[in-house]
Amino acid sequence: MNPPPRWFGNRPLPRPEEDLEDQGLSFDVGTLIERRKVLAGVGVGTLAFALAACSPTGSKGTASSSTAAEIPDETAGPYPGDGSNGPDVLEQSGIVRSDIRSSFGTSTTTAEGIEMTLELKIVDMANNNQPFAGVAVYVWHCDRSGEYSMYSSGLEDENYLRGVQVADADGMVRYTSIFPACYAGRWPHIHFEVYPDTDSITDHTTAIATSQVALPQETCTAVYATTGYEQSVKNMQGVSLDSDNVFGEDSGAAQMATVTGNTGSGFTARLTVNVDTNTEPAGGGAPGGMPSGNAPAMPDGQRPGNAPTAPAPSGS
Repeated sequence: MNPPPRWFGNRPLPRPEEDLEDQGLSFDVGTLIERRKVLAGVGVGTLAFALAACSPTGSKGTASSSTAAEIPDETAGPYPGDGSNGPDVLEQSGIVRSDIRSSFGTSTTTAEGIEMTLELKIVDMANNNQPFAGVAVYVWHCDRSGEYSMYSSGLEDENYLRGVQVADADGMVRYTSIFPACYAGRWPHIHFEVYPDTDSITDHTTAIATSQVALPQETCTAVYATTGYEQSVKNMQGVSLDSDNVFGEDSGAAQMATVTGNTGSGFTARLTVNVDTNTEPAGGGAPGGMPSGNAPAMPDGQRPGNAPTAPAPSGS
């Protein structure tokens, strides 16, 4: 059994069963880079002092100084379920939950696929990079067939793989889900919106950040080699991070999740999400001028999961 994850600042320890000083050279170098500004200020540059400064007081979720950029603003895509393009799951009782694999309300259908835990650490850049406690984070993604609940044919009455969590004191939100498929025209991804609080989630215009999580190719390849993900193998052959209409600008550098685990026990995907409330949100909304309130039509009536030769709507 793998040991439970442990964190130092916003970074997972590569050897969670070992003490902080036994995490390896790569971890130590990363720590030194984070502390370089502090060391420059006090005029100390020795390795010993740097490691001493990185004491274990920075436990899981503790904020650390960060020079990372704000999470890129992205479209919510054509299947948001937030009321900006047709149905609104955020108005439904039961949307605040950690396990999003099953529908709630009138259906209890469970999405099949390899289990995936998603952990997002929300950082408040406008507050000296402190954990953004209390924000509400809405997450949604496609199922194993590349289809979206509430939109795809036959799934209009389902709302699985959608859910809201409220960030704890460490700025963390966690979801139990399944690994999403790759459908035609898009790199495998997960959508999310960050709201100031739970009272705001019923109005999509109040989101302070809208973005997407990219999933690493090595993990996708392993997952898509398993039963149920066969179509994703073919779809992956037609996309790349560089050509993706969302991640292509920088190959998803700021949105690429760190993933651990395997196809037997499941995976954990982690991403730090830096949010700057001093900037005007530029994401969200129906993509490509698509009229709000209308679900998008796929070419020839195809669904995203079974149309390997049809391009996905922009930003989907």
